[in-house]
Amino acid sequence: MEPTIITLLTIAVILLSVVIIALLIAVTLVIIKVNRVVKNVDSITTNLSSATEWLSPVKVFSEAAKVVKNFRK
Repeated sequence: MEPTIITLLTIAVILLSVVIIALLIAVTLVIIKVNRVVKNVDSITTNLSSATEWLSPVKVFSEAAKVVKNFRK
């Protein structure tokens, strides 16, 4: 009777170890993918910020005034 219990407990421990390792790998992969998404979002917001800054009315009119001023010279 005892060897059967030891065998079943060993199988249970092995299965739980495999499940824990698989979960750790899955969590690591998800964290890596989230990190990539965050980097992409960061670059997008940086680009959007610079585009928004450039398209502000003050910036557009001042650049247009510079072009006109340089054209007259």
